Formats: sequence, structure tokens, C-alpha cells
Amino acid sequence: MTLRVTLISPAMSMAVREARFDGEVAPDDAALAAAARAAARVPPAARALTAPGRGCRRTALALGLTADVAPELAPWGMGRWSGRTLADVGAAAPDAVAAWLADAAAAPHGGESLNALLDRCGRWLERLDGEGRLVVVADPAAVRAVVVRALQLPAQAFWRLDVEPLTATELSGRSGRWNVRLGQRLQGS
Repeated sequence: MTLRVTLISPAMSMAVREARFDGEVAPDDAALAAAARAAARVPPAARALTAPGRGCRRTALALGLTADVAPELAPWGMGRWSGRTLADVGAAAPDAVAAWLADAAAAPHGGESLNALLDRCGRWLERLDGEGRLVVVADPAAVRAVVVRALQLPAQAFWRLDVEPLTATELSGRSGRWNVRLGQRLQGS
């Protein structure tokens, strides 16, 4: 029984352009138009899901998906850092950023630690069953967390994975045994 899960990252937004901690910023009209042009490249699926963030929901609509919301794939909770850029937080609290990057259990921002994100996304992955194809629009952090859990990698591997806007990451297999294909572009080069 093989399940194929295609994780699609949302279209470009100002938050991504600015390296801002904010999963609620929706893509602009140009980015959503790019998503609409990429819709033909989304594999047909029996079911579609989207993370609850505005960027994911709007991207799913632009891709032509009728998607149920998967609350477990919510944007990473950044607490006091929400809405701020990494550069701003790094300048104001360099020790806190260093701790956050070095210790997967650290949450100096008052939000979710990396371990909490990995656990939340890992529980979602473990509950998947059946066969066929599932398409999911999820924030880059959730995609990275799912890949780390699927491949049973150490938490620090999360920081070594990049997920560009409007790319597909495909998992195939079943709970406990996944293969991963990373970063397939949905939009033209």
C-alpha cells in the first residue's frame, strides 16, 4: 500500500522576501498569478489539504485545489518574534537567536520550539494511511519538519533544508518508511 504525499510550499510573500517571522502574510497578486499558472503542474489527487495560514489557503485556491484545512500544519508559532525580521531579532537578541538555532528545545521567543514543531508535524505524518495521492499546501517550516520526521533525521537537519516558494516535495511510502523527492518547481524556470 503506497501513499504519495505532495507537499507544496505557498507562493512568494513579503514575509518570505524579508525573512520575516510571519506565516499569516498572504502572497501578493503577482505571486498568486504564478500559482494559478502552475496549477496544471499539480498532480491529480484524491484529496487536498492546506495549512490554516492565509498564504497556504490562498495558494491552494490559486492552484485550483478544494482543500480541507489541516490544523496540525499551522505556521510555526514564533511568539514575540512574530512579524519581525530575522535581522531585527538577531540584532536585538543575538543570544536568544543563537540559543534557538543551537537547541531544538529552546523557545526564547515564547512560541513553539523546533522540537514542538517537529513533533506536531510528525504526528500528522504518522496518522496518514491508505494509498493513492494526497496534495498538501504547507508552510516551508512544516514541509521541512515533515521531511525531518519522514527520514528520521536529527532535529538539527531542519536548518539544512531549504524550501522555495511554489515547489513540491513528494513523500512516497507509508508511515514509518518514506522516500522523499525534494524541491520540484511548479512554476516555469
